[in-house]
Amino acid sequence: MTTDTEVKYEERTAHAMRGMESRTIKKWQDDAWEVVSQTHGKLQTEITFRRPKPKSRRLLWIIGGAALALILGTVITIGVIGERNAPAGTAEPATSSTQEAPEEEPAPEPTQAEPTPTTAPAPAVLTPENSPEFASILALGDYCSPDIAAFATAHSGDTIAFPGYIGAINPHDRATTRYDILIGAGEYSETSAPGPAFQFRDVNTTNDMRWVGDVPDSVGVGTNLAVTAEVDRYEESSCLFVIEPVSTAVR
Repeated sequence: MTTDTEVKYEERTAHAMRGMESRTIKKWQDDAWEVVSQTHGKLQTEITFRRPKPKSRRLLWIIGGAALALILGTVITIGVIGERNAPAGTAEPATSSTQEAPEEEPAPEPTQAEPTPTTAPAPAVLTPENSPEFASILALGDYCSPDIAAFATAHSGDTIAFPGYIGAINPHDRATTRYDILIGAGEYSETSAPGPAFQFRDVNTTNDMRWVGDVPDSVGVGTNLAVTAEVDRYEESSCLFVIEPVSTAVR
C-alpha cells in the first residue's frame, strides 16, 4: 500500500484580492489542487496549493504501424513544473499559465489637467487692423520688396481684405471683355502708390469682380474699392501680386 509520505507533490502560489479568495480556491480545486496555506495581506491573500505530481510519460511515435522512432532533440512539456521542484542546474521553468493574476485595483480618478496654452488661430480674413504683417507690406514704398514675396508665399490661399483703388485697366491678351486690373492699396493718388502692385488677372468687370452692394455702371482708373480677395502668388519677374476676387464693393 502506498503511504501519503511516498507521494510527491508539486506546489503553486496564487494571489487573490481580499474577499475573492473563495473564487480563486474553487478554480484551483477544479484542477485537482488542494489548499496548503493562506497568508493574508492588506489588499491580497497569498494562497499555496499542492497536488500529486503526475507520473512521467514517454513519447512514442509509431511510424508505419510498426517502427518506434526516438525523437532526438525534441522535448514536449506536459503540465507545469514549479521552481521548487526543478532539478539543480536546469533552466527556470516558465510561469504557470494557470496561476491567477491578481485583480487590478480601480485606477484613481484622473486629476483635471491644466489647459495647455495654444497659439491663437489666424483670423479668417487678414486685414490691416488684425494683421501687423499685412499692414506692414501695405505701407511699403517698394512694390518689388522681398517682404511682399515672403508674405504671398506664407499666405497663399488665405483671404485678405483692404481698402484699395483701380490703378490701371488693360485688356488681357488683346481680349475685348476680359482685363488685367491693377489694384493699389489705400486711396487713389496721382502722386504716390504705396504697397504691393495687386492684380486681378483675366477677369471681366461683371461676374468675375463679385460685386456686393450697389453695382456700378462703369469703373475705371481712380475708382476706390473695398477689396476682399484670395492670395494667389507673387511674380518675381513683374513684381505683380496676383489675387483672386472674393467680393468687391465701390467705396
